[in-house]
Amino acid sequence: MFIDEADIDVAAGDGGDGAVSLRHEKFVPRGGPDGGDGARGGDVVAVADPHLRTLIDVAYHRHYRAENGGRGGPNNRRGKRGASAEVKLPVGTVITDAQDGSVIADLAQAGERVLLARGGRGGRGNAGFASATRQTPRFAEKGEPGERRRLHLELKLLADVGILGLPNVGKSSLIAKVSSARPKIADYPFTTLVPNLGVVRLEEGVSFVVADLPGLIEGAHHGAGRGHDFLRHVERTRLFIHVLDAAAPEREPLEDFTTVNRELALYREELAQRPQLVALNKMDLLPPEAMLERVEMELRGQGHEVFRISALTGEGVRLLMWRTAQLLAEAAGPAGEEMPPRVVVQPKLRRKLLVEEAGAGQFGVSGDSVERLVAMTDLDNEEAVRHLHRQLERMGVIRQLRELGAKDGDRVRIGSADLEFVE
Repeated sequence: MFIDEADIDVAAGDGGDGAVSLRHEKFVPRGGPDGGDGARGGDVVAVADPHLRTLIDVAYHRHYRAENGGRGGPNNRRGKRGASAEVKLPVGTVITDAQDGSVIADLAQAGERVLLARGGRGGRGNAGFASATRQTPRFAEKGEPGERRRLHLELKLLADVGILGLPNVGKSSLIAKVSSARPKIADYPFTTLVPNLGVVRLEEGVSFVVADLPGLIEGAHHGAGRGHDFLRHVERTRLFIHVLDAAAPEREPLEDFTTVNRELALYREELAQRPQLVALNKMDLLPPEAMLERVEMELRGQGHEVFRISALTGEGVRLLMWRTAQLLAEAAGPAGEEMPPRVVVQPKLRRKLLVEEAGAGQFGVSGDSVERLVAMTDLDNEEAVRHLHRQLERMGVIRQLRELGAKDGDRVRIGSADLEFVE
């Protein structure tokens, strides 16, 4: 089954909580705090796997969760780092944020790794809060929650050559003839409902990937027929083989050629400008010679190379494939060194501090730094809450609340926590 779109939910691991511990050793009268830090939670990472061809795996496994970080322990023992989770995707997958539509990554290279959700930071143990004025802190930080996101995945095939043409002109027969792909073939329109990939091997060291793509009809750029499903996959191909039915009496090859190219241009102007080899198919049915000569003259006048072929018998197909390989080699230029897989870390956008009135006696505080501070505070520990209050004073939150008219007993919402304002 070919699936080229899917939505997934990813959740990075939460950071481990810091530990509260005081040394109790014989002959050590003032052991002091020794609670260790929690560990960072695992990340969720996308990996471009060259062996995958569709998104069928993620379509049935939509939730990915990394491991939480381990808690800190006594004797300053740090927790165990949470294991990351990998999402294996086909090369050619575009990953976007389902909420705002922003593009996170385009997996264009095998082995590429992209961070999808970052694991939460581990909380500090009480040993990390010891100071000259606070020698025996009895509180620790909680682990930071890991990032959670809903993502939209869209696969755009990475083929060297795309086979174009209206429905039922012989595209599937051609790819079946030149490769080991076995698409469904029948004598009615829209036999091909999904793209088919095949590898053409002409000789040792001469090969390329070809895609038999669903047929276009007029209005495809608006989504008619298999329009958007088709056009998404032609974007990455470097060369087109445009197949025309030369034997159907009810069809005019030149009109068919114009229809398909018009749809390409309306979808994206650049697509209609890419190199095209034209294949007049079904020579085994002996189409009129006068018509063939007229079509060839017109297309060659437009700068296109024209080949007479029969996808059924193989007539002219090998010559077409060799010319395709030659054009691909010329377009590629001199071979360079293979690039190593990229590791992409998405920059994290920081939300600035914002303090605002949310109603009578109610206020809202937002911002990454302040929300993280509250999320990592043990609100059931009085000493930890006093520490939080001092941190909010330093950040200017308390001052801004006073300026907005906050009084004792008013409610202050910070992230998911509902707090009471106290002078």
